[in-house]
Amino acid sequence: MRAMELLESSPVIAAVKDENGLKRSFESECQVVFILYGNICSIEGIVRQVKEQGKTAIVHADLTAGLSQKEVAVDFIRQNTQADGIISTKPLLVKRAVELGLFGIQRTFIIDSMAMNTTKKQIDAFRPDLIEVMPGIMPKVLKEIRAYTKIPIIAGGLISDKKDIMAAFNAGADAISTTKEELWFV
Repeated sequence: MRAMELLESSPVIAAVKDENGLKRSFESECQVVFILYGNICSIEGIVRQVKEQGKTAIVHADLTAGLSQKEVAVDFIRQNTQADGIISTKPLLVKRAVELGLFGIQRTFIIDSMAMNTTKKQIDAFRPDLIEVMPGIMPKVLKEIRAYTKIPIIAGGLISDKKDIMAAFNAGADAISTTKEELWFV
């Protein structure tokens, strides 16, 4: 499954930050689960639970305690879990994921014009499979990134209601990610 197919199967992505959220995501129709917690001892089991539910498991490498910020962290995820991909703010980790056949999602925080320019340079240099733009409630920023690249875009962060979801889609996002559990069921 490639990036657009992944997002088409799950335009709303369950971003889970604890065991309760994980269990709740299993009740939702979300087919993609962003795992935003865990450590090197627990991540294999968390991913296994997601896979047993028939869902796509994406591990946030930066938020998995005990992993380094080096490419070997992605190798560890690939060799020790059934994860389908990783999210990271570190372009080299995203690049390594793509090299290993995992989904590589570049998470970027666009807070000013310098961050926008850096994001564009990273897109060109590292060619992630997907880009997660944070915060996801900035339609103007989403439109600029959409105009810049054909790489699928996920809007994440501060999405609080259906209106935010629709605004993100109207601005060019292909999917949204949210930890707000009630939005997993809209």
